[in-house]
Amino acid sequence: MTKYMVLYRSSTPPSEQMGNMSPEQAKEGMEAWMTWAGKAGSAIVDLGAPVQSVGSVGKGGSSGQQVCGFSILEADSKGAIEKMLDGHPHFMSPGDNSIEILEFLPVPGM
Repeated sequence: MTKYMVLYRSSTPPSEQMGNMSPEQAKEGMEAWMTWAGKAGSAIVDLGAPVQSVGSVGKGGSSGQQVCGFSILEADSKGAIEKMLDGHPHFMSPGDNSIEILEFLPVPGM
């Protein structure tokens, strides 16, 4: 099995998404995530968490959508991950949303 990190990207910062939710909306959102997690089952290595950028180091800067969360998943192929992400609750969040799929590669020399 191959491990993948998925980055939840959005044009709306997570603090704004969560800050504008009523308790009922927050509960509905969490239920949608738990339903998805139940379907994904043992493919979830780490469900992850919301994240918010607080800075960067180096010459490159971020552009486009910001990362607002992550999960680590395991599957036989990128296609299996894409299928698992079909209808993901992240797409129901406010903003222009996408999910980036990153494959873990072996560390050279280890």
